[in-house]
Amino acid sequence: MNKYLLPVSLVGTVIGGTVILKDYMGGGICPSKATIAGKTVIITGANTGIGKETALELAKRGGKIILACRDMNKCEEAAKEIRGKTFSHNVFAKHLDLSSLKSVREFAQNINQEESHVDILINNAAIMRCPYWMTEDGFEMQFGVNHLGHFLLTNLLLEKMKNSGHSRIINVSSLAHIAGEIDLDDLNWEKKKYDTKAAYCQSKLANVLFTKELSKRLKGTGVTANSLHPGVASTELGRHTGMHKSKFSSNALGPLFWVLVKSPKEAAQPSIYLAVAQEMEGISGKYFDGLKEKQPAAKAEDQETARLLWEKSAELVHLSDTIATHVTGEIVK
Repeated sequence: MNKYLLPVSLVGTVIGGTVILKDYMGGGICPSKATIAGKTVIITGANTGIGKETALELAKRGGKIILACRDMNKCEEAAKEIRGKTFSHNVFAKHLDLSSLKSVREFAQNINQEESHVDILINNAAIMRCPYWMTEDGFEMQFGVNHLGHFLLTNLLLEKMKNSGHSRIINVSSLAHIAGEIDLDDLNWEKKKYDTKAAYCQSKLANVLFTKELSKRLKGTGVTANSLHPGVASTELGRHTGMHKSKFSSNALGPLFWVLVKSPKEAAQPSIYLAVAQEMEGISGKYFDGLKEKQPAAKAEDQETARLLWEKSAELVHLSDTIATHVTGEIVK
C-alpha cells in the first residue's frame, strides 16, 4: 500500500498546484457587490467573448444594457440570451460598425436623442492581427476600429455623459501596448511594410494614450476614464492568428493554454470592476492589469504623444465638424 502513497501524493500535489495556478492566472472575481440600478451602460462588441460576459454581469446588477455590435443577428441573439438568464427586460441590441465613421455618428446621434443619460461606456470591441484591410473611410483596420472608432464614439457621447453626472469611460486595451509605437506620420501603414502584429500593438498603445489625454480633458467634469488589460482570454479575438488555427497549438499545448488563458468570464472582471466599484469613484487616467492598478509602458504616459495623437485623431475623424452637425441634429455623410 505504501508504495502507491508517494505517486498518489505527487499526482495530487500536481493537480492541486495546477488548479491553484489556474485560479491565480484567472485574476480573481470583481470584489465589489455594488449594483447599478437606474444606470445606462453601453458596451461595444458585446455579442461575444469578454463584452458579452461583461454585459451579462452588469445586467444582473440592474443596469440598462445597450449591446453595440456590427453583426445584428449575433447581437440580438446575445441580448435575448442575457435577458433570459437575468430576467431583465433592460437589455437592448443596437447596430454599431466601428469601421464606419458614418455608423458611429448614427449610433451616437440615436443614443443622444433616445437616452436621457449614459452612465458607463465600455469601449470593448477590437480586431486583432487581421490582414491589411481598410475601413470604409480608408484607415488601416486595426487602428480604425480599435482606436479611431472608439475615439469618435466617446467624443460624441461626452456631453451626454457629463450631464449624467459621475459617468465612467472604460477602454479595453492590452498588455500588447508595451510593444506599440505611435508613428504619427504613418498611422495607416501606407509608407512602410505592413506588420499586422505591430499594427495591433500600435492600436492598443493608442487606447492607453487616448485614455490619458481624455482623462486630462475631463478633469472637473465628474466623468472618469481608465484603461485596462483584461488578460489573455479564449475568445474570437484571436481568429486571425496562426496560433488560433493551429491543430498543434490546440492539441499539444491545450493543457498549458487551459492554465494560462482566461475564460471570457474571468477576463471580463476588470471591466466590471472599473464600471461598478465604489472605490473607483473619481479615479481617472489609470491603467489596470486585471483588478490591480499598474504602471503602463513609459511611452503610454508621454503627454506630448498623447496630445499629438488626439489632435491627429480629431483631424482624421473630422471631430469638430461632426460635433457641430450633431448640435444641429444633422448627420455627417
